[in-house]
Amino acid sequence: MSVLQQDDSNAREKIDEVADQAPMSAGDPIAVAAVASVLFAWYNFYIRGEKQTGIFVGLWAPTMLAAASYLQQKDIIRKFKQGLASF
Repeated sequence: MSVLQQDDSNAREKIDEVADQAPMSAGDPIAVAAVASVLFAWYNFYIRGEKQTGIFVGLWAPTMLAAASYLQQKDIIRKFKQGLASF
């Protein structure tokens, strides 16, 4: 195993450690809500037979995920800029 491969595996281990210790992000509850909206959409579409309601509710999931992604990206950019300002 070369030195580069050892450094790469050490970096991966450190990334995994940080990820395990990271607090729950704002996107995690949104992902749960998105899954719940998909299940609710299927319920409306297939069980209740309300196809328009099912389609409408089904569109909530990508909207919530897109909004959460946007907010997370803005937070990352803000933190990045704060880090650069300290130099």
